[in-house]
Amino acid sequence: MRLMLALAVLALAGCSSAPKRAAAPADQAPAAGTPAQSGGGLYAPHIADGGPPIPPDISAIPEPVPQAEPLSRYGNRSPYTVLGRSYRVLPSAQGYHARGTASWYGTKFHGRATSSLEPYDMYRFSAAHKSLPLPSYVRVTNLDNGRSVVVRVNDRGPFHGDRLIDLSYVAAVKLGVHIRGTAPVEVVALDPDDLASEPLQSATPATDVAVAPDAPVYLQVGSFADRDNARRVHRRLRDSGIDDARIFRARVNGQSLWRVRAGPVTGIPAITSLRRQLQAIGFPYPQLMHSP
Repeated sequence: MRLMLALAVLALAGCSSAPKRAAAPADQAPAAGTPAQSGGGLYAPHIADGGPPIPPDISAIPEPVPQAEPLSRYGNRSPYTVLGRSYRVLPSAQGYHARGTASWYGTKFHGRATSSLEPYDMYRFSAAHKSLPLPSYVRVTNLDNGRSVVVRVNDRGPFHGDRLIDLSYVAAVKLGVHIRGTAPVEVVALDPDDLASEPLQSATPATDVAVAPDAPVYLQVGSFADRDNARRVHRRLRDSGIDDARIFRARVNGQSLWRVRAGPVTGIPAITSLRRQLQAIGFPYPQLMHSP
């Protein structure tokens, strides 16, 4: 308990040009990316926030793929209080659809713990939200220019004014939000990619996973509505030495999806080996599939 209280440090981020952060709720992990430009308890206000000195090539960074993940152990307590105001966490992201203002946070918080205790990585497509369960997946669309991006919500905030969502640096660049610091956006929750109609998968192959000894299986690392995103991920796998990576086209609810999968492989040892290869290059939750 004393450790958790000690973790409740001052941390919220605000982005118009220099994000700042208010105190995280004492009953949750520190929130890294919950903007508040004014108010008490700001985190290191003498330190300016911003982007990296050398902007990354965001075209080489794949968007996250909605995954069936358990709720984070941290950051989902409801209700919680920040700056004297109480907030409730939604029981589910299903059906969530809202419009509001997006902001972003960058170098000042890179590597710091988010509300879910995952380290904030400004080079991944992630976001902070006040009420969506952690983690959740949403599509954010910039209403000024029509650009959109899928982000994984793993943090709490923003708690400044009418701001709806706080984006990671690369997500802000993808949407063009980093230039002015804020933008009007639409946020729509995404259900995990039609997983209900596909075989169950596990974060690690275990004896209770129904895999016949001689049954060939695939490990899926992503499913994309944008074919170019699928091609970038496929190229990343091939460049990393995974030669059996393939792209499969599927139709779901009338929409084309491009699924990137590795395999087929047979047997638990081969599945485990391939999964570790994928995890080593940045795909922590490859999904076990029994068909192409």
